[in-house]
Amino acid sequence: MNTKEWALIAYTILTQMSVGAFFILGLVHTYALRKSNEKEADALSDRALLAIGPAIVLGVIVSLLHLGNPVNAYRAIFNIDSSWLSREILATVLFTGLGAVFAFLQWRKIATFQVRRILAVVTALAGLVLVFCMSQVYMLDFEPAWNTAATPITFFVTTFLLGGLAMGAAFVANYTYLKSKPNLADLSVQADLLRASLQGIALGAMVLVGIELIVMPLYVAYLSNGNAIAVESASKLTSEYGVIFALRLALGVIGAVLFSVFLYTTATLKKERQMVNFAYGAFAVVLIAEVLGRFLFYAIHLRMGL
Repeated sequence: MNTKEWALIAYTILTQMSVGAFFILGLVHTYALRKSNEKEADALSDRALLAIGPAIVLGVIVSLLHLGNPVNAYRAIFNIDSSWLSREILATVLFTGLGAVFAFLQWRKIATFQVRRILAVVTALAGLVLVFCMSQVYMLDFEPAWNTAATPITFFVTTFLLGGLAMGAAFVANYTYLKSKPNLADLSVQADLLRASLQGIALGAMVLVGIELIVMPLYVAYLSNGNAIAVESASKLTSEYGVIFALRLALGVIGAVLFSVFLYTTATLKKERQMVNFAYGAFAVVLIAEVLGRFLFYAIHLRMGL
């Protein structure tokens, strides 16, 4: 695999994680608002929001490595009426730009709450459109390993699975920071909100990895019963890259099921130190699993007719 394909792995993973993180952050903020007040909801989510920015910016920068001449990157947007790649680029610019504006307004508390909420909803929708456009780029008739329903399904699973666990880690980091501040304020409300948020994220992770575990066997079976190129891709996945494929599935189960069960349990039992460790651990293990999965996505594709 060359540098350009590694750039695509980094770009797609970072971008999808950012979209999912922004979406989950909005859900958690809405929940926290109903359970407490705007001040407590912002205290839980504002620093986590700022963590999304570097991830999406890094993804955009890395994506330029995939282009033959990054200076001419702006020209790729000119075919928006006929090209999913152009739509993907436009959606990336919209999500990144809107997200930056929202983060600035939210952090500085500029404009009314309703205005910021509307902007957040529009940004989240732009992100979902981005992930959809990204998946359609790979729906090519001459690429049997990509041109299946598994591509959009797994892209959206990665979006919400990795984004949710990333936010779980960010919430934990934010809570740890608040606890470290001198003149410690009463954090009982923050602790309750954090535990409830992590419980929801853990349950969501288990559901999402369950979807992956259903899709993957069906995907392999579909390729194995397809044309010669599809069969060859299936063979690469289960033979040449069989160890990586097994490791990817095992890490997904360990991170999104085993660690999430421990995360949910420790949050319920209010075992704070263990809860923090499992939040970080689940994110790290699933991140590795998703990177391996995206590596396989690019490694096994074979083009027909060329």
